[in-house]
Amino acid sequence: QVQLVESGGGVVQAGGSLRLSCTLSTRTLTTYAMGWFCQAPGKEREFVAGIRWSEGTTNYADSVKGRFTISRDNAKNTVFLQMDSLKPEDTAIYYCASRRIGRDYSDPAQYDYWGQGTQVTVSS
Repeated sequence: QVQLVESGGGVVQAGGSLRLSCTLSTRTLTTYAMGWFCQAPGKEREFVAGIRWSEGTTNYADSVKGRFTISRDNAKNTVFLQMDSLKPEDTAIYYCASRRIGRDYSDPAQYDYWGQGTQVTVSS
């Protein structure tokens, strides 16, 4: 069983920044790549960004390109989401998750393990 622990959420004004972290208890075949997702009240969970542990290949949702940066520290089993130029519409609970090789990086149903989520609130 893989456990994911997130941290770094909070309240920030529009235009501000936050850095989220997600640490895995262990890395296995089920943790080939990581993803960050967000879920706002009344909405479905949406893909934000993804990264592969080995080569560091990244993917981003169009809505966050140029504002958010995903990175990883392999030695610490930790993935980061640097969120800059935040907008009120970025307000949501943010989750990190792990997936196996060969699965669709943008589909939350393709991920095996999830963190507990961390709230991000951007005020206008």
